[in-house]
Amino acid sequence: MTTTYPFSAIVGMDGLRLALLLNAVSPAVGGVLVRGEKGTAKSTAVRAIASLLPEVDVVAGCRFSCDPAAPDPSCPDGPHEAGTGEARPARMVELPVGASEDRLVGALDIERALSDGVKAFEPGLLADAHRGVLYVDEVNLLHDHLIDLLLDAAAMGASYVEREGVSVRHAARFLLVGTMNPEEGELRPQLLDRFGLTVEVAASRDTGERVEVVRRRLAYDEDPEGFAARWAADEEALRERIAAARALLPRVGLGDRALRQIAAVCAGFEVDGMRADIVTARTATALAAWAGRTDVRTEDVRGAALLSLPHRRRRAPFDAPGLDEDKLDEILRRFEEDDPEPDPDPGPGDGPGHEDGPGGSGPDDPGGPEGGPQEGAGDGAREQAPPAEPEPSVPDQRTGEHETADREGGPDEADGGAGGAGGERAAVGAAEPFRTRRLDVPGLGEGAAGRRSRARSAHGRTTGARRPRGALSALHLSATVRAAAPHQLARGRRGPGLLVRRDDLREAVREGREGNLVLFVVDASGSMAARKRMSAIKGAVLSLLLDAYQRRDKVGLITFRGADAELALPPTSSVDTAAARLERLSTGGRTPLAAGLLKAREVLRVERLRDPARRPLLVVVTDGRATGARRSGGPTPVERAGLAARTLAGDGVASVVVDCESGPVRLGLAGALARELRGTPVTLDELRADSVAALVRDVRTVSNPRRAA
Repeated sequence: MTTTYPFSAIVGMDGLRLALLLNAVSPAVGGVLVRGEKGTAKSTAVRAIASLLPEVDVVAGCRFSCDPAAPDPSCPDGPHEAGTGEARPARMVELPVGASEDRLVGALDIERALSDGVKAFEPGLLADAHRGVLYVDEVNLLHDHLIDLLLDAAAMGASYVEREGVSVRHAARFLLVGTMNPEEGELRPQLLDRFGLTVEVAASRDTGERVEVVRRRLAYDEDPEGFAARWAADEEALRERIAAARALLPRVGLGDRALRQIAAVCAGFEVDGMRADIVTARTATALAAWAGRTDVRTEDVRGAALLSLPHRRRRAPFDAPGLDEDKLDEILRRFEEDDPEPDPDPGPGDGPGHEDGPGGSGPDDPGGPEGGPQEGAGDGAREQAPPAEPEPSVPDQRTGEHETADREGGPDEADGGAGGAGGERAAVGAAEPFRTRRLDVPGLGEGAAGRRSRARSAHGRTTGARRPRGALSALHLSATVRAAAPHQLARGRRGPGLLVRRDDLREAVREGREGNLVLFVVDASGSMAARKRMSAIKGAVLSLLLDAYQRRDKVGLITFRGADAELALPPTSSVDTAAARLERLSTGGRTPLAAGLLKAREVLRVERLRDPARRPLLVVVTDGRATGARRSGGPTPVERAGLAARTLAGDGVASVVVDCESGPVRLGLAGALARELRGTPVTLDELRADSVAALVRDVRTVSNPRRAA
């Protein structure tokens, strides 16, 4: 048996440890979501907390861990008589990212149910985690329908399995802990809201603390049992303190003043619904019990708000997470006159359980639930976009020698003006995003579940039936009956009823929506450098990124300017990262359109090898111009761009060209590029879902290039 790393030996991470301990004291808090970069001891802390939980009494032989003092009357293994049971340690169950629905909620043998009338149910991970810990690593990478099932069970305390009129219910109350790396994609806001608490973690930037982390980890790897033995006394002290706090919790009083503070804080941060108020109240009560008090004070409310509100106050997908502590203190300060206890110093480093918490290192400790350097250093660790290289002035796309000034911006806009060497211009802010029309990939795919293009999926509307390919997933009842009916006499069935054999079973074929790889190829050359135009273009791309976030797509970003194209963001599920790269995008120089298209082809080739089922959608944002140096006797920049476009079209890549050309005189070059790509040209105005042009022109004519042209 593997020896677990001791919880008390974890260095720093005060906010993470406090959130886990509060859930151990009061499981009604609702679990914790741990957000942070890789390698920050997220999994280690979660596995360690399970070893501190008190043992649970269970009914002997019950697969659903029923409490012998109050057995579940609906237990599939029941009914059980109340009495004594057997004690066992609390379990920690891990949910793999690739788990199926049957593995999560359990499987019902439909064949035995139809033929023998027997409810043969195999419990899933939710049953295993009952009265323990359910740990979901990389929870943001789970399919949405699995997250829905998981969080519904956590909220209701029970799991329901219903298939073809046969239903099973069992209790499922557990401490839910999810970990995620935000760079790999976000959870939807309504799913974030279902986690009780959230904590942002990052590796410490303090040299001494990092040294201590390495020293302890090496000592553990060398002798796990000896290392655990050295921390056994601290672990036992924590275990006893958790048990004492649990016993004290029912006696903790939540007065009217504390309730008014909680309501004022939640209203002040404009959180949706009432779950935030309830979770904050439960957390403040748990904080008081953890501190050994029977009354909830201002510092408890403050500490609870810092853990329960950051993931609920986000108003848009691209808003930065976190909580304004100055605003929080201002709201709480209104109640100071009624507070009989002196308020603590609200500065960073203070907070409930800081000095006397597990493994606390006193006032010099950099971490804490308020997000000191240990918890909030993630911004400094994020990758920064390299500065753009200066480029020469822009040659004309038709001659390849020199381009005239942009008609919209004047002579100093086409090449970036005199604002920098080589014509580079500083980044321009994006215009206000808007709701875009849905751009989808034609045909029927089989990619990961999402909300963009049509696809065969396990969830969606039923479109037909087929013989099962392996285990039966979803029974098509009418098709099964039709398959079995002609054979009843041959099988000896002459009375009422139906004799069903395995060969008669038919599973439903369903059609839903899939997520795609949306690869943006953005023209950042001098011809796009007019300030108003670039702001509108960035606003349009930001709008498309928001749409991709809502439709659960992967996104990538390629920019081209000067002499070459750059993969500014490899395909990822994190549209937040893509939006940040877009904001820093600078413009200027020539227009190597062919290089941008060829770079896109190479990126799509690699992604196709990684995930063949995920279909791509290429979104080219450009005015259609192509400029650059021309080799003697070689093709012009326009000819090279046309060849690259036809190559992509030959690969079967669905594409949309967002036409950014403006002004009274337009060359129609983006439309010509769309024809070469066999894609759809869309102007910035037509991209809006509520535009008049959108009512006339269907973007989904990507499947009919002639109509699109």
